[in-house]
Amino acid sequence: PPIAPMAARRSVDEMRDRVVLGEFGVRNVSEPAGVTRGARLPQAFRVDVIREEEDTLEFDMVGIDAAIANAFRRILLAEVPTMAVEKVFVYNNTSIVQDEILAHRLGLIPIRADPRLFEYRNQGDQEGTEIDTLQFQLKIKCKRNPQAAKESSDPDELYFNHKVYSKHMTWVPLGNQTDLFPDADFRPVHDDILIALLRPGQEIDVLMHCVKGIGKDHAKFSPVATASYRLLPDITLLQPIEDEAAETLQKCFSPGVIEIQNINGKKVARVANARLDTFSREVFRHEGLKNLVRLARVRNHYIFTVESTGILPPDVLVSEAIKILMGKCQRFLNELDSVPME
Repeated sequence: PPIAPMAARRSVDEMRDRVVLGEFGVRNVSEPAGVTRGARLPQAFRVDVIREEEDTLEFDMVGIDAAIANAFRRILLAEVPTMAVEKVFVYNNTSIVQDEILAHRLGLIPIRADPRLFEYRNQGDQEGTEIDTLQFQLKIKCKRNPQAAKESSDPDELYFNHKVYSKHMTWVPLGNQTDLFPDADFRPVHDDILIALLRPGQEIDVLMHCVKGIGKDHAKFSPVATASYRLLPDITLLQPIEDEAAETLQKCFSPGVIEIQNINGKKVARVANARLDTFSREVFRHEGLKNLVRLARVRNHYIFTVESTGILPPDVLVSEAIKILMGKCQRFLNELDSVPME
């Protein structure tokens, strides 16, 4: 039977409370800090950056629900925009790579261009403008090397330009882009991506249009090579484990998880860093140990690993994903506010 209007409204209000209050790490700005309803507010939400490298970021999200953690991951994969090759105009292609395959390979090359500087191209627009399109040209021809030794069989010595790399793609400013981006360095993220192989007389002459898009439309727009999370392992030793049993226990886990200390002349095992555990469950194969160890996971502690394709730094991607998630939450709350009361 249909849900009564007031019951439906109560259900919606309850969902709103969960969104606005602690379960999603967002507090209602209309209420003073520290205000909770009942006992539903979990521990304070926080983000801890563990490791940051050029294209990799590892951080912890503590105090959130699994639905929000997964929503954040999916936004990173499919909703943070980037620039990628959308249209390829082939003027000449005498290589063995078919035009369609060549266009597909070019589309998957990550382009170092900040998508926040551009607008989305209007649907049906074939030409593009300086505010929504980046133009690249790839024009290369293979020739013989007259200085090569006659007995040589190495293509690197026999031919010039026989390998077509992403470094051969050059930015061709469109409209007044030279004035709009005077310090821009639009180019492929990596210079050594192999596109095609040529032999003397073969050439490729194409023009490419890069547009702004999201991974939901095509995987080539996805800004991350991988975005994953896992729950923090929790390892508890139920009673002291000593001597040979301690050494066996140490071998059951990844290096660094179990540490052996010398206490009063005895080797005693202790949990040093449960974070390094891969949950192999190897310990349960040993009859003398399986009842002495409890393996669990911290249910609201998520370890995220974000690896960027190089288009944007991973910390910028995380920031943009958070903005998108906040926008989704705000639109959801606005929709709730527009529901008429009965």
